[in-house]
Amino acid sequence: MAVAAWAQNTAYSLGDIRRPSLIPVDGLFFKVTTAGTSGGTEPVWTRNIGETTADGTVVWTAISSVYEDVSTLAPNTIIELFELQLKNDLHGSTDTYRWHNGCNANVSGNITFASQAYTRQPIEANGFTYSAKGTLPRPTLTIGNTGGVMTTLLLLVNDETIGNDLGGAKVSRIRTLKKFLDGESGADPHARFPTEVWYVDRKASENRNVVVFELASEFDLPNTLVPRRQLIGNVCQWAYRSSECSYTGSNYWKADDTTASSLAEDKCGKRVSSCKLRFGANGELPFGSFPTAGRTQ
Repeated sequence: MAVAAWAQNTAYSLGDIRRPSLIPVDGLFFKVTTAGTSGGTEPVWTRNIGETTADGTVVWTAISSVYEDVSTLAPNTIIELFELQLKNDLHGSTDTYRWHNGCNANVSGNITFASQAYTRQPIEANGFTYSAKGTLPRPTLTIGNTGGVMTTLLLLVNDETIGNDLGGAKVSRIRTLKKFLDGESGADPHARFPTEVWYVDRKASENRNVVVFELASEFDLPNTLVPRRQLIGNVCQWAYRSSECSYTGSNYWKADDTTASSLAEDKCGKRVSSCKLRFGANGELPFGSFPTAGRTQ
């Protein structure tokens, strides 16, 4: 039976299990470890197994939404689902393609999970295991090309961006149990393992039978900076007198930090010294940069 949603101002007993009612926490349910009454507004749920969330006089502990089912002597069949989502700026579309390989259960056709239909398609996915060597996994996704289905899709996106080959497309790996699929007696769209999100880094190979893609984490894609902003030591990146800058005063200075006589002459020098003139030498500075860092990527 599907797990009920959290409710406000409700008495909960020890061992009760609920799911968030507003924003789902992927792969997690919450179990009462201190009985009591829930608060008037939904709490901010933790996203880590074993951690607790305070809610009124109730204390919830995060648990895996599928642990009790997979830890039995005869666990239900694990179903592996894949979603491929295009990006409009790269592929000229935001279409989402959904597939399952049909190899983990006696499934002869399409299946539905969380009200989404997944087409049966020959798929083999490998290389998702994390290691302690410090490098992120780079899984491969092999998709059947019977009838040239994938070749046709590649031609369409390459018409939009030459040589793209679905690069940058988002791939979601969703795993649940057969008993939770729509139409089953225990159907529950919230019972699943944490969804893994990857991106197509490149097309590794293509022939009439299969197309192989190499996937990467968002942090492992070419030209990706972490953090997104550059670490610039003493050049504020906020627009002057914007909401980020927040300065609205009637005292004016020029870019060289000398006094200006009018708003027309007012220009920030983008330095910490310029910020101190406007907010005070000992005031809280909304300085939009990293004073202790040299410039680096």
